[in-house]
Amino acid sequence: MSGRFVGAHVSAAGGVRNAPRNAAALGATAFALFVKNQRQWSAPPLDPAEAEAFQAACNELGFSPDRILPHDTYLINLGAPNAENLKKSRAAFLDEMRRCRSLGLSMLNFHPGSHLGLLSPEACLDRVAESVNRALEKTEGVCAVVENTAGQGGAVGRTFEELAYLLDRIEDPSRAGVCLDTCHLFAAGHDLRTPEAYAATMADFDRIVGRGRLKAMHLNDCKSAFGSRVDRHQSLGEGTLGLGAFRSVMTDPRTAGLPLILETTDPGRWPEEIELLRGFEAAGADPGGSRARAKK
Repeated sequence: MSGRFVGAHVSAAGGVRNAPRNAAALGATAFALFVKNQRQWSAPPLDPAEAEAFQAACNELGFSPDRILPHDTYLINLGAPNAENLKKSRAAFLDEMRRCRSLGLSMLNFHPGSHLGLLSPEACLDRVAESVNRALEKTEGVCAVVENTAGQGGAVGRTFEELAYLLDRIEDPSRAGVCLDTCHLFAAGHDLRTPEAYAATMADFDRIVGRGRLKAMHLNDCKSAFGSRVDRHQSLGEGTLGLGAFRSVMTDPRTAGLPLILETTDPGRWPEEIELLRGFEAAGADPGGSRARAKK
């Protein structure tokens, strides 16, 4: 079994019970999903039979909770400057934390939020921290995993300093962590293109945020320019980031045992991209091997 668990953000259309089989069909050993309709603030309560079927499929197919990274709805802004939107976001986030718990999941990945030009970044991050703390107080067993951002549209969490600022204000640090998105890192101005650049960026992460806080990664190439703050994903090897970054990720000791999730733009290529990433991992373990030569 791979030391890293690689998959994609798969569809849960027709019910969350379908997501594990959709992931297995890709040859994945990890996956992400939405636990409710991502285009709506609210959803009907989770059917216990649906939750039971989801857990049964995960058990059958070997997807333990540490390999599953559910993502909250994109409508949620936990740092919203508008009181009504903040209230709706907090209610929706709490609901999704509870759904994750009902599904037997141990993480919920979320975007930190945006100040929309109406708050300072620090004030926005303070609101995000308060929002997360409120949800953690009312739930148990689920870790809130914040995703770094490209910084587009007033989004906070672009810098490692902002991520650290947020995490330091989470009252239960055992239930908070980080998912690093490679596209967002690159668009935010964190270089990953060469082994040396990748090593320097991750050393900064270790120093500022903390190595132990890394819980997952999203593996995406980038359509936009380095440091542009424009969040546009691309298929692996077809963007401005390039394949070198993903070779580094797949041989980085930090990523051993973590879910590494594709959100690239062509789902039809996910099986190929999963195999490509596994080839990079194998080549790192055996640099003179045939798979290393095949993937050059």
